[in-house]
Amino acid sequence: MKDPITVEIIAEGLEAAAQEMLLVLQRTAMSPIVYEVLDAGAGITDAAGRLVASGAGIPTFVSIIDRAVRAVHAHFGEDIRPGDIFLTNEPSQGGVTHLNDVAAVMPVYAIGRRVAWVGVIAHWSDVGGGVAGSMMAGAGELFQEGIRIPPIKVAEGGKILTHVFRLLKTNSRLPDFLEGDLWAQIAALKAGERRVRELARRYGYEVFVDTLNEILEAGYKRALQGLANLPQGDFALEEEQDDGSCFRVRVQIRPDQFVVDLRDNPDQMPGPYNLYRDATEIAAQMIFKALVDPRREGANAGFFRPLKVITRPGSLFDALPPAACGFYYELRMRVYDLIWRCLATHHPALLPAGHFATIGGTVLSGRNPDNQKAYVLVEPQPGGWGAFWEGDGVSTLFSAFHGETYICPAEVAEARYGLEVERMALNEEKGGEGRYRGGKGFVRVYRMRAEALLTVGFTRTRIPPWGLAGGGPGTPNRVEIIYPDGSIRRLGIASGVRLPPGARVRIVTGVGGGYGARGDSEGR
Repeated sequence: MKDPITVEIIAEGLEAAAQEMLLVLQRTAMSPIVYEVLDAGAGITDAAGRLVASGAGIPTFVSIIDRAVRAVHAHFGEDIRPGDIFLTNEPSQGGVTHLNDVAAVMPVYAIGRRVAWVGVIAHWSDVGGGVAGSMMAGAGELFQEGIRIPPIKVAEGGKILTHVFRLLKTNSRLPDFLEGDLWAQIAALKAGERRVRELARRYGYEVFVDTLNEILEAGYKRALQGLANLPQGDFALEEEQDDGSCFRVRVQIRPDQFVVDLRDNPDQMPGPYNLYRDATEIAAQMIFKALVDPRREGANAGFFRPLKVITRPGSLFDALPPAACGFYYELRMRVYDLIWRCLATHHPALLPAGHFATIGGTVLSGRNPDNQKAYVLVEPQPGGWGAFWEGDGVSTLFSAFHGETYICPAEVAEARYGLEVERMALNEEKGGEGRYRGGKGFVRVYRMRAEALLTVGFTRTRIPPWGLAGGGPGTPNRVEIIYPDGSIRRLGIASGVRLPPGARVRIVTGVGGGYGARGDSEGR
């Protein structure tokens, strides 16, 4: 084993480099979805593409970086040089999620050899496709959702390939924002490359590479320690979904292995409600991290070694190209929540009751009436979390795997988009009763000053968050259009819905599930 002090210094240096990349991206991006909401992530891998460090941002984005690096390796082989920068958004080729999320990765060379990779991923507001915002409820194939970017070079030997910029910009309704966000990603990569190269040069190639292996091995040992403290056994759950279908999961926990079996689930859909296998695996990684090592920051490829995810090709959770996946995030939330509920039901002291469990993707597009510039607002929504064995649930927090994201300030939204944020408040509806109460959801009302289009992706709109240990259920999520004549239309997943001037969009996210029976002596 290497000197533990050296290992710790290099490990912390890599974490700091990943955080710096995310900060550079945030401070230089053009789009509020990146610089305000922080719909982004950053990570560092070893030369082989194994994740060794990560920044804040969306946790599920971090594990995209290693997959993007491995996809680049598969496509380019030895045609990788210092100064090269690669992009991908292809879900089956390192992009993992949907076409809006674009991963950018760059090799790091020091002392004449490749020692690591740095990567960032950000949500681009529009990448083409059938509707503004590129999430099309009626899409039947990936081709309809925007420009597909297999692993390609956007810079070669340090020289930016301007023709790639032109191609990407031509396929976006917001070309200037796309270009600005891409430059921000490049700036973030270069900042990370500089920091990692400095570390490698300071300690030398052998020490640096051996330390990365030590970091991965330490992650594996930490995971085994956490696994040993979990209840061992085989667990299963079947849960009805909003559309009446059933999702099923089996979880097997052993001292050295955590197995998630999702084979017994519906076939992939003709619409944009599918997951490619990598996205499913990342959802399982997030709940694995929450269970095995919830209090320590960061995870790496070694940490996830005990996790095994079994899927069936051609199913919702292992879709085959060219399956549409614009609303992938809601299905991935369902996978996460399914595993969570499965284990919480059998061991109620292990996890809280159900939370509002939706990303609540909301996209408004149109032209700002003050300057006639095109805009695309993209925002997730917070909601209520479930109560647990020691207290009430948290109110208005983002969903369980959405991590370090934020609400876009009303002032920014109104200035950039030319609409009004008329209300932001707690959801005071009754629900989530029990010894401890579920956290409150969130109410947000947008008022259109000019004609606009609405796209939304919400689940748990019919079936509320589940209570635990006798606690009551929470309340469902809902999206309502309130038209100027007073009529109301309710939505769950929809795209390109026309809004006349004066229309309001009211978002109401659910109250979390309660914990414990209401009649308990500690009831409230």
